[in-house]
Amino acid sequence: MPSIRSFTVLPALPDPLKDLDFIARNMFWTWNPEFVGLFKRVDSSLWAASGHNPVRLLGSVSQSRLEALAENQGFLLELQRATEQLNSYLSSPTWFEKVCSENTKPVIAYFSAEFGIHECLPVYAGGLGILAGDHLKSASDLGIPLVGVGLLYQKGYFRQYLNVDGWQQEVYAENDVHNMPIELVRKDSGRPLTISVEYPGRCVVSQIWCASIGRAKLYLLDTNVPANSPADRMTTSSLYGGDRELRIRQEIMLGIGGLKALAAMGITPTVCHMNEGHAGFMALERIRRLQSDKGMTFDEALEATRSGNVFTMHTLVKAGLDEFSVELMDKYFGSYFPHLGINRKQFLALGRMLPDDDNESFKMPVLAVKLSSITNGVSKLHGKLSREVWGNLWPGVPANEVPIISITNGIHAKSWISEEMDSLYTRYLGPVWAEHVTDKSMWDAIDQLPDEELWRTHQRCKEQLIVFARNRLRAQVQRRGTYHTELNRVGEVLDPEALTIGFARRFVSYKRGDLLLRDPERLVKILNDPKRPVQIIFAGKAHPKDAEGKDIIRRIIQFATRDEVRRRIVFLEDYDIDLARVLVRGVDVWLSNPRRPMEASGTSGMKAAINGVLNMSTLDGWWCEGYSPDAGWAVGAEESWEDAEYQDVVESQAIYNILEKEAVPLFYTRSADNLPRAWIRRMKESIRRITPEFNTHRMLAEYTRRLYNPAAARWRYLTAQAMTRARAFARWKSEMKQVWPEFEVKDVIMEVNSGDGSEQLNPKQPQLKIGSELKVRALVRLGTASPDEVSVQLYHGPVDTWGTIKEGSAISMDYEQPSDQEGEHWFVGSMSCQRTGQHGASVRVLPKHQDMANPHELGLILWENKPAGKDA
Repeated sequence: MPSIRSFTVLPALPDPLKDLDFIARNMFWTWNPEFVGLFKRVDSSLWAASGHNPVRLLGSVSQSRLEALAENQGFLLELQRATEQLNSYLSSPTWFEKVCSENTKPVIAYFSAEFGIHECLPVYAGGLGILAGDHLKSASDLGIPLVGVGLLYQKGYFRQYLNVDGWQQEVYAENDVHNMPIELVRKDSGRPLTISVEYPGRCVVSQIWCASIGRAKLYLLDTNVPANSPADRMTTSSLYGGDRELRIRQEIMLGIGGLKALAAMGITPTVCHMNEGHAGFMALERIRRLQSDKGMTFDEALEATRSGNVFTMHTLVKAGLDEFSVELMDKYFGSYFPHLGINRKQFLALGRMLPDDDNESFKMPVLAVKLSSITNGVSKLHGKLSREVWGNLWPGVPANEVPIISITNGIHAKSWISEEMDSLYTRYLGPVWAEHVTDKSMWDAIDQLPDEELWRTHQRCKEQLIVFARNRLRAQVQRRGTYHTELNRVGEVLDPEALTIGFARRFVSYKRGDLLLRDPERLVKILNDPKRPVQIIFAGKAHPKDAEGKDIIRRIIQFATRDEVRRRIVFLEDYDIDLARVLVRGVDVWLSNPRRPMEASGTSGMKAAINGVLNMSTLDGWWCEGYSPDAGWAVGAEESWEDAEYQDVVESQAIYNILEKEAVPLFYTRSADNLPRAWIRRMKESIRRITPEFNTHRMLAEYTRRLYNPAAARWRYLTAQAMTRARAFARWKSEMKQVWPEFEVKDVIMEVNSGDGSEQLNPKQPQLKIGSELKVRALVRLGTASPDEVSVQLYHGPVDTWGTIKEGSAISMDYEQPSDQEGEHWFVGSMSCQRTGQHGASVRVLPKHQDMANPHELGLILWENKPAGKDA
């Protein structure tokens, strides 16, 4: 091989155009259409050909065109305005500065395996990445001091095309990183800054790229450097590609390498946020660094680290949960865990549901949960299900008390709204509507939008969608080398006046992409109603190894080739952010029909709603919270099914019924001026209800208040004074675990105060009248522990036919006095009986310490009449 010396060629911008490069390299332009308009003015054809990449555009445009623009006063004025707008944005006061003290400004490091900022930075696959991208954008808008940490994939996710049989094919295109809106992080010497991560028998080097996302920074690690072997250069080769060994290498680089990269840049995070379990190894490295830097034991460093870690869990589908075999963990961490000062069994237990099960694999979500102070799900239903699925990590804790909260996902409004709708909101809601998107009172003004303007705006977006779809279809047909007559038919596909349904998402069995095809003849009749036609646009990818998902796509394609529906059903290949933007803006109905309760949240319907598109979905994920009868449609009810096949039949029929009896008639019922007034009313109600709630500004404010600020406060508190509090807290936990087996609820006495005096509750006939007060005294043996180290509680609530308390609540009991026996103490409490029916009450004991993030942090709980230690 010849010796090759590489170098980078930069565009030669005339001095008056220098700010174009400044604007191109801050992805603030991705949610500001006036900036995109500036790039289109440079060269609209090249803008499209560059994949909407301004850096590539500026490197491709001719020098003569640049010289002409440098003398174009109109363009220069527009450039000046854009530059001033960006500078003003970067320097203006922010929400975070107003509501949080600047004296305690934390640094939040947000780790994610993918980030969907824009199609020109293809380091995302689907919803997880899009959410992460919107997370960064809202963090920028709100001024939250957050940095993103991810990987720069050489090939990103695959590009999709379909063969003549409708079977998905994958193509992996190399990313031209030197023509993307990212820059290498360099040392003062100008050389790239690199970090090194230990792998079995060698160290793997990574360089760091930085993308500016408004005020926020996104750092991406890249192992494709000459210092690495060819195999190690492939560590960041592709997103979700390869085998389990490549996956563990990537996640080591993301977690351990990501934290090292921050340290190399002088960034010390206060809070580390793991977006899904892929980044779980970060928490191990954070512990190791504290042990090394501060001379702490593993338990001490764990307590300090846990206080500043938060974890967001997403999918509950097993295929989406990362776990690694014991053999892989031994190979990659056999020389790592000794640095933590723990043995192999202790190390593997960190990633196991059952710590003593030697055959259980190492689960990344379990590791992240155990090493975080707060864990959250991404919708209310998902939080509830997560508490049930992962509840065994807290033995003996009632499901409703499992410490997993929920913060429902959202979308970054300015990234997904059409330029036309944005202009409409600006006129009627105010020029800074996006800054106040969470203000529900502002959205009451949506009624001020004239029906004709809202409908005309929506129709323009639909027309743009149809032009886009026909162009994409034409390219698909030409690639397949089909007949000229079929090429001509493309111009007849889709009708701008027809009710248009959009269905676009990852194709996996539980999302049921082919549910509409359950009764093909009924669907054909709906589509081809001569007076009230309906059309459907599909898009989405299946995982390369998911044969079932690919077969769903194939069935849709084969159905769409039937002569009677050719003009009514289309499948657009290679679903990405660009296609998603056009779809959510232009369809009339957004269809989502996952098999409940498997959708963690979903956000595509939120993107559609802000554009006036109505949602039709099963009551799963976010739609359980977003649905209102006057703002969309619910498919089925909030019910669980044992027979999935029967569920599919019932819910497909429900969709047909909604279309035939409600949606289609509503859409085609027109006033004298040809406006669907009732439909428009529903559009407005959907916008009013959904937009102020389901956005990432609300989501990030909630993360800040419920996760970031509390975690930062705990981190600062525990790590102050040379880590003395963290050390003391770890010592207290160790001592509590040692004495816990000695605890016992020795006696419980219940008395009833009904207004006629007090009497002991008769255990043979335990009846009392409504309004009575139940007084409870409990004798608890604590051994050498102090009464102020425990919380003794009266847990009560309605009971089911099995005598189990359901959705119970706890009342703290007060310390009364010591008993005659050493180490035993009386506690007293009472409850008012305000509801009739069968109720239950039980005394329980929990550890208590001012530094605990939640009462179940130790996993210790002692119930009345249970042997001590069994619940530990």
